[in-house]
Amino acid sequence: MTLVYALIIGAAFGAVLDRIGATSPSCIVGMAKLTNLRIIKTILLAIGVSSALMFGGQMLGLVDIGHMSVKSAYAGVFIGGLLLGVGWALSGFCPGTGVAAAGAGRKDALFFIAGGLLGAAAYMVTYPAWKASGLLDGFAGGKVTIGTIPGGKYEGLTALPGDVLGLVLALVLVVVAFALPDRLMDRPSGLQPAE
Repeated sequence: MTLVYALIIGAAFGAVLDRIGATSPSCIVGMAKLTNLRIIKTILLAIGVSSALMFGGQMLGLVDIGHMSVKSAYAGVFIGGLLLGVGWALSGFCPGTGVAAAGAGRKDALFFIAGGLLGAAAYMVTYPAWKASGLLDGFAGGKVTIGTIPGGKYEGLTALPGDVLGLVLALVLVVVAFALPDRLMDRPSGLQPAE
């Protein structure tokens, strides 16, 4: 049943991505060029609302902290994030939107997925070298959170209550999502995005 639930949730998520235009490379590139901020507004709103539900649920005892998993911080994560961002801006796809675009029938998304799989395979083959380089060693204590969560097993970088800090950050993201205009820069006249 877990696989069935995953397929249903994945299909629903893909349908939403397609509905908001996230499967269109021109929409993603427009976001990178600051000429179309609809998707970033949607992302900020989704993260803000889900964070408010999670941290509020923790404060009310509805969400079990024991189910939370904090990943270790290390330089490789930041390098990988930078590579993902550059690839996202250049291709117009991220892993989720690429799969959704392939599901919607975009053939260029299949090349994106193939490139991602080849990149993952290259990382697996070269993993021992990356491990030996020290880029995968944790820093700032490895598994840490920004705030301290009562009953949590992870150390906080600050003494601030993590749940309260999470709710404040969630509210900031929601406010920014609504305050951002649809575009920060105008499109050059005469140029139309490719579909």
